[in-house]
Amino acid sequence: MSFAYVYILTNRPYGVLYTGVTTNLPQRIGQHRLEMANGFTKRYKCKNLVWYEAHDDINAAIKREKAIKRWPRRFKIEYIEHTNPTWTDLFPTIAHG
Repeated sequence: MSFAYVYILTNRPYGVLYTGVTTNLPQRIGQHRLEMANGFTKRYKCKNLVWYEAHDDINAAIKREKAIKRWPRRFKIEYIEHTNPTWTDLFPTIAHG
């Protein structure tokens, strides 16, 4: 079964937040970390994966991403801290499968 993922990156705890969607989470986060594309995450050094969730359907993931992007910043912070209170970079846990 393939999944689609919604994720949040940051440059540091309580720093800049970036919300994205992808069908290949390890690859996409790796691209952000290597600054492979010009844009928001490269400009603000958002390389730490602090939250993600899987969806069975890419359309559901896109809908969720758009909803999260509309949330106030404090809601996003509360959401991150609910599952990752220390703002640990989760990339090492997904990098190898």
